[in-house]
Amino acid sequence: MVILRKAIFLVIVYGIVVVLIILGASLAVKIVSQKRLLDIHQYNLEALYLAEAGLDRGLVWLRDQASYPSGTAPILPSELQNVELERGTFSVTIDPYDNNPSVYLKRYRIISVGVSHGIQRNLSLDIMIDTFARYAYFTDDEHFWIGWWKVPVWFKGGDHIQGPLHTNSHLHISEDPIFDGMVRTADNYIVYYHGGPPQDNPQFNGGLELGVDPIYLPSQLTTLKNAASSGGLYLTGDTTIVLKDDGTMEVTNAAKGWYNQVVPLPSNGAVFVSGGNVYVEGTLKGRLSIGTDRDLVVKNNILYKDNPEDNPSSQDMLGLIAEGDVVISKDAPYDLEIDASIMALGDSFIVEEWWKGPPKGTLKVLGGIIQKERGPVGTFNGSTGEKLSGYTKDYVYDERLKDKNPPYYPATGDYIVVLWRESI
Repeated sequence: MVILRKAIFLVIVYGIVVVLIILGASLAVKIVSQKRLLDIHQYNLEALYLAEAGLDRGLVWLRDQASYPSGTAPILPSELQNVELERGTFSVTIDPYDNNPSVYLKRYRIISVGVSHGIQRNLSLDIMIDTFARYAYFTDDEHFWIGWWKVPVWFKGGDHIQGPLHTNSHLHISEDPIFDGMVRTADNYIVYYHGGPPQDNPQFNGGLELGVDPIYLPSQLTTLKNAASSGGLYLTGDTTIVLKDDGTMEVTNAAKGWYNQVVPLPSNGAVFVSGGNVYVEGTLKGRLSIGTDRDLVVKNNILYKDNPEDNPSSQDMLGLIAEGDVVISKDAPYDLEIDASIMALGDSFIVEEWWKGPPKGTLKVLGGIIQKERGPVGTFNGSTGEKLSGYTKDYVYDERLKDKNPPYYPATGDYIVVLWRESI
């Protein structure tokens, strides 16, 4: 009987041991499996980070080139092949778009392959040449020079700015202007007329960044000038252009012997006037950039036939670009609208005799304003906020300018991201 009990006990013990061995083996397998899964997850992340590093290095490589890469053949920079980092390697290919040779705004796809412990991640970044047309508002300096006197120009209550804003200076703000887009300033402060809130209470609805890197303006319109000389319209001396809603324009130019001469828009959309001011008004049908090495004067409303506020797919787009000033004539109407991306490289976008009353109505700009120095469009009473002369600003951003631009609009020298994606 004792022997039988011992035998039963041994069987039970052996059974328990077997079960423990099986459980231990299963646990060991599970631990090994989980570690392998964790390793794979870690290697996947490392490969992703390596691929992202490759995209960054590829973009830096493009920015460091003396000119935009030409042609359509893929580029494999030798210094960006099998680059070894602590956790693996990455390799980068720059793939120009096939239509780059025939377009002004060239695009590139940066392809980066990151590898860690045999696991590969493939990322791509589509970028395009950036132009100043992307900005709703841009200045190099938020002051205006009167002789030797440097005068700040103010955003004030009633002003409404839509779209991205950048200044290489700092903002001057009185009361409660509204900024709907991202606002970036190179200086790390804002000057308030009344010292700040509560009397000065701007609304930065799209965000505010202070102390960003400056972006430098060009001094000449070389690309537009060359395009006007080859396939566009190149004129000399004072010129008047009246845009017509049938896709033509009436041009008056003494050097050509033209008086209200009806001509079609140039096939490449480039007009340049050398050695004279250009006076512009009318309604545009089509895509056009008008440039001059002197001043560009707005005499009356400049409108799109197909208003992009009503039809976001409108193909009408205008650039008004001067190496001098862009000036609103003192004889312009009480309420004025300019549908264009406006650029004044010499000095300012400004109202002629801006200091003289009585005040006018609203200046609406549908597009953007890029200028070297902030030009005044009117004055106001600093104590009461009452407008004394000029216009109240209503600057409406043309959303199409985020990824489109008037023909041969000056580039910033940088790129903007169009698309990020991962290939499986």
